[in-house]
Amino acid sequence: MKPPPSSSSSSILRKNRLSPFLFTLLAFIVFVTILYSEDFSCIFSQLEYSSLSAPPNSISRINKNKKLPFAIGETEDGCDVFSGRWVHDDSRPLYEEEECPYIQPQLTCQKQGRPDKDYRQWRWQPHGCSLPSFNATLMLETLRGKRMLYVGDSLNRGQYVSMVCLLHRLIPENAKSMETFGSLTVFTAKDYNATIEFYWAPFLLESNSDDAAVHRISDRVVRKGSINKHGKNWKGADIVVFNTYLWWMTGLEFKILQGSFDDEVKDIAMVSTEDAYRMGMKSMLRWVKKNMDPKKTRVFFTSMSPSHQKSIDWGGEPNMNCYNETTMIEDQSYWGSDSRKSIMEVIGQVFRRSKVPITFLNITQLSSYRKDAHTSIYKKQWSPLTAEQLANPVSYADCVHWCLPGLQDTWNELLFAKLFYP
Repeated sequence: MKPPPSSSSSSILRKNRLSPFLFTLLAFIVFVTILYSEDFSCIFSQLEYSSLSAPPNSISRINKNKKLPFAIGETEDGCDVFSGRWVHDDSRPLYEEEECPYIQPQLTCQKQGRPDKDYRQWRWQPHGCSLPSFNATLMLETLRGKRMLYVGDSLNRGQYVSMVCLLHRLIPENAKSMETFGSLTVFTAKDYNATIEFYWAPFLLESNSDDAAVHRISDRVVRKGSINKHGKNWKGADIVVFNTYLWWMTGLEFKILQGSFDDEVKDIAMVSTEDAYRMGMKSMLRWVKKNMDPKKTRVFFTSMSPSHQKSIDWGGEPNMNCYNETTMIEDQSYWGSDSRKSIMEVIGQVFRRSKVPITFLNITQLSSYRKDAHTSIYKKQWSPLTAEQLANPVSYADCVHWCLPGLQDTWNELLFAKLFYP
């Protein structure tokens, strides 16, 4: 036991008693720590990881002392594969539309009557370096015994189908299949014991738009802290490619459900779209940290896919869009109003504060130039067009999705580059 303090030590304690100001300050610090404990834990958890993607203007910073799974080389020092220009290439496209039976009719622009083909013949050329050529054999051999999974919305599904089209020609007809099970679509390469999959989760978290077939809901609601609702279906994947953006863009505010969709009285909070999106990003990072082994798996996040709804953005006529656009935007500094810079800032802030090992695929700027690559009116329509629509094609042109083959093949070339040459 310690002896009781002497009278001199008691005097010292009285002299050092907390002042009201210092007590108030300490109480405030404790309050803030409790309030933001989740954010602080995310920050402190950085020490556990060795790689970082820091968007929007930089590529992954990799700890060179630790080789990432699947990597066979490294990108040249100083090479930003996401900064470059488009060059015409007569050797493209990498496959023909009619050769790939897996493309949804919403993306088969040639079959739906698009008269021009030039949009398929552009190759992305980074400044000061070159992308490694997409090697389908290497990709398939790497996937042997593995599971590759794309998670997100219809834009990520387009990238998923692009990957299947890039690979399926190497697989005998009787050794491949594609099946859909609710939210999950699975392409199987039987001889490789490999699957390439797509999981419909437009917000990543649970939402009222989760039905893979019936999800066209304008009054969208996302449930806070619910990523495990879908995440339980992602476990065991060796390569995961996430995306989420378009479905959050309903205005300046977004509805967040605090409880359950089964609650009779629902507790819904209105927050800024940026704060809602930030919540989604943090949930994704926490899920990856808890469920993915950075020594065995690779995780990617594809940035927002730009749309071209307002031709005035690129100097076109008012009240027009991507309809009848067959050339790309030449202005290297172009940034359309449909791509929220505030969302890119959220991604940058959240990713920089976390060292959870996700490789960022920054496809936004390079895709922004491609107003020529959308499906426009050359797609299977969800419902019969009215006489008024037919008289005004601009009114039903799809300036969100992309023709295949086309731009999204480049997204997968970039994924290939970062997978094998990070």
